Amino acid sequence: MIDNIRRDHARFRQIVKGRIKQNLKKYVTNGEMIGRKGKDTVTIPLPQIEIPRFRYGDKDQGGVGQGEGNSGDPVGGQGQPGDQPGEGQQAGNSPGEHSLEVDLTLQELAEILGEQLELPKIEPRGHKTLKSKTDRYTGIASQGPNSLRHFKRTFKEALKRQIASGTYNHERPVIIPNKKDLRFRSWKSDIRHENNAVVIYMMDVSGSMGDEQKEIVRTEAFWIDTWLRSQYKGIETRYIIHDASAREVDEETFFRTRESGGTLISSAYKLCQKMIETEYPASDWNIYPFHFSDGDNWSGEDTRLCMEILEQELLPQSNVFCYGQVESRYGSGQFYKDLKEHFGTDHDAVILSKIENKEGILASIKDFLGKGK
Repeated sequence: MIDNIRRDHARFRQIVKGRIKQNLKKYVTNGEMIGRKGKDTVTIPLPQIEIPRFRYGDKDQGGVGQGEGNSGDPVGGQGQPGDQPGEGQQAGNSPGEHSLEVDLTLQELAEILGEQLELPKIEPRGHKTLKSKTDRYTGIASQGPNSLRHFKRTFKEALKRQIASGTYNHERPVIIPNKKDLRFRSWKSDIRHENNAVVIYMMDVSGSMGDEQKEIVRTEAFWIDTWLRSQYKGIETRYIIHDASAREVDEETFFRTRESGGTLISSAYKLCQKMIETEYPASDWNIYPFHFSDGDNWSGEDTRLCMEILEQELLPQSNVFCYGQVESRYGSGQFYKDLKEHFGTDHDAVILSKIENKEGILASIKDFLGKGK
């Protein structure tokens, strides 16, 4: 019975995953999903899957409810409770929609995203790994704490000693271990080199970046995080906002702040570089800076400074630098053109993507993660 339940549950999970794959674009563009995110799971509404329901058989087949009376007569006859018409909605002639909410782990969600976008597994750059120590009980030792005493092996050693010395009496089999018979579980330390990563999100919060643009960035960042977390054992996320100056903030502030000042993109790049130098040495971390903007910058001089910081500081330390330009009616889009002109479209460490609206999120994720860097 338990095996049947497990098989049914596994089959149901496969059906759920199949439906999500068919409608992945809808789920990617739906920002409400992020609000349903727990620590390790996401709750997904699946209106396409019908909830199982009872179906009545043919009439006049006998059984409960087949007594006298006509269809529609109140139970209990006239004058009984339930005889009066109720106050409810008028009957309709169309079936209701059934919505089923399913919890899916972030790992499962990442697998679906990777399959649909054909994302390659990320190859960590160089030897950016951290050591992780795990103790494993692998053998038996003659010394150790009493809490790790192995009673079965101790008994066997005492039995072998008594048999060898001729003191064992099969008619009165009393086994008394001495100090030399004691055996204990022993362990060894298993050192693993685990790849860790840091994702540094930077976003322009000047007046030209509205709520719609921030929602696009929020949704795309959720899916980027989901994929990267499936590729690395440990991952940290940091947030930088900027207009004419930059500062680090928490996640909620990152997506809700809006300023009215001008834009100096170099301020964000300088803060990002300082963060990497002081906290994330390139020898120990896989580093992913993401910058989202509508493409406006204060001056050509600041743009030249940005290219210099990227070329000399950020790119040599990062796995890849990603720039996403979110279309805005107030943004010029010039910075995308400047990056494209300076680095080209085939640069190994610079990935550019235009995001016109929510429909473009899926293609942008493919742009950023499709190289497996």
